[in-house]
Amino acid sequence: MLKEFKEFISRGNVVDLAVGVIIGAAFGNIVTSLVNNIFTPLIGIILGGHDFSNLSITFRNAHIMYGAFIQSVIDFLINAVCLFVIVKIINNFNNGIHKFGKKGKEEEKKEEVAPVVKSDEVLLLEEIRDLLKKEKKGKSR
Repeated sequence: MLKEFKEFISRGNVVDLAVGVIIGAAFGNIVTSLVNNIFTPLIGIILGGHDFSNLSITFRNAHIMYGAFIQSVIDFLINAVCLFVIVKIINNFNNGIHKFGKKGKEEEKKEEVAPVVKSDEVLLLEEIRDLLKKEKKGKSR
């Protein structure tokens, strides 16, 4: 069992997954710090220093903290925007590297797709096929 576990762990995809999880956690910390230390104070200034987390309604003995929910939604949206911008920057950076070292993706696609020239026989067969389809639809009505 120990030998099988060692083989499982040493597979490339498991190691790649582990590295991805660790890098993802570190990246999450960076984004959280960016949001908490830079964007949230700026938004607080824009909104006039409002902190929604203290808003609540008391119903009988229960305190419904709807402000904390609003604050969490705002934090999520800020995180999502930051992550989108960072991924966009990384993708643009990676596309720029590929353009210098290799042909760009658009250039590769242009070269791969050659114009298809159909013979007269193929065009005639396609026309016959289309006419048969129309005729079949007309009979089914």
